[in-house]
Amino acid sequence: MDLKKHGQRIYSIIIGSGCYIPSRIITNNDFLTSSFYDENGHKLARATAEIIPKFSDITGILERRYVTDDLVASDIAVFAAESAIGNANIDAETLDYIIVAHNFGDIKEENRRSEFVPALASRVKHRLGIKNPDTVCYDLPFGCAGWLQGMIQADFYIHARQAKRVLVIGAETLSRICDPHDRDSMLYADGAGAVIVEARESATPVGILSHSSHTYAEHAFILRMDKSNNPDYLPKDQLFLKMQGRTLYEQALKVVPLVIKESLDKADVPVESIAKILIHQANKKMMEAILRRFYDEFGIKQIPENIMPITVSWLGNSSVATLPTLYNLIAKNQLSGHQFNNGEIIVFASVGAGVNVNSVVYKIPG
Repeated sequence: MDLKKHGQRIYSIIIGSGCYIPSRIITNNDFLTSSFYDENGHKLARATAEIIPKFSDITGILERRYVTDDLVASDIAVFAAESAIGNANIDAETLDYIIVAHNFGDIKEENRRSEFVPALASRVKHRLGIKNPDTVCYDLPFGCAGWLQGMIQADFYIHARQAKRVLVIGAETLSRICDPHDRDSMLYADGAGAVIVEARESATPVGILSHSSHTYAEHAFILRMDKSNNPDYLPKDQLFLKMQGRTLYEQALKVVPLVIKESLDKADVPVESIAKILIHQANKKMMEAILRRFYDEFGIKQIPENIMPITVSWLGNSSVATLPTLYNLIAKNQLSGHQFNNGEIIVFASVGAGVNVNSVVYKIPG
C-alpha cells in the first residue's frame, strides 16, 4: 500500500495482554520475625514490630506476591506470554521479535545464582514451541524501566518496517535476590506481564504516539549488588540487591516528571488530555510525589481524580512486571475503579537501576 497516497502512517498498538500474579501472598506480618541491620552491619535498635507500620505508611505496601519454589522468571514469563497470545488471538509463529525485560535471569530456589544462558527470551520461545527462525529473541536488562524500554524498541522496529508483531515481556523474581536482613526486602515482589504490539496503518494517530528515555549514569550505583547487611550471613559471598532509597527517591522526583512532559511535548498532547498515568509501582509515596511534581510543572494545583492506578499495595514492587501487569488488569476490567476507553490518552512512566528513566504516550485504539 502507498501510505503517502492514502495519507496513512504506521503506528504501534497493543492487541493483547496477559500477566502472571504468583499465588504466594506474603503479608507484612510475615516479616515480624525478621532481624534487620543497617548498611554498616549494625542491628537496628527499633523493634521490627515498630518498623513494619512505618514502612507500610511510606510505601503503601500491605502484601506482595512470591513465586512458589518450583518456578523461575522464565516460567512465569511464559505464563504471561501465553495469556497475551491468547488474548490477542494470534498464531505465535507470526511474531517477529520476543523481547524479555528482566535484570537477574533465572534464579532457582535451591541455588540462588543467576542464569543468563540461554537468554530468557530464547527459553520463552522454546517453551512456546515457536519454530519460526525469523522470530528473533533477546533479553533487555534496563532496571525497572526495562519493559517500557522494550515497548520503545518494538515501536522502533515497527516504524522501521522490520517487524509487524512483537511480544514484549517483563518478568522478575525479586524474592530470590532480596536480603532478608535489609528493610528494603519488604518492598520486593515477583511477577510477569506481557503484551503483543502490532503494526497498524492509520490516517489518524493511534497507539504509541511518542516516547522518551534517559540514562543518568552519574547515579548508576544507587542500585547495586552487595553482601547482606548482616555480617554473619552465610554464605559470605552471596550478593543481594541494594538500594540507596532516599537518593533514588530524590532523583526520581527530579527526572520522571520531566521525561513525562518531554514525551507529551513530542506528541503535542496537552496535559488535560491524559486519562490515566501508569507509573512503575515502586512505592506509593514516591509515585504520589512524582505525580504532584508533574502537575506542578504545568501550574496545575488540582490533580485529576483517579488518574493514577495503584497495585503496589497488594502486589508489591515486581520491577519490570509492574507496568505490564497494571496495564493488563485495567485492560481486562480487573482493577476496580479503572478502565480504558477508546480514544483515551494514557501515559506510561518508569524509573530504575542505571539510573534509567522513560515514558510513553499511548492512545487507546478504537
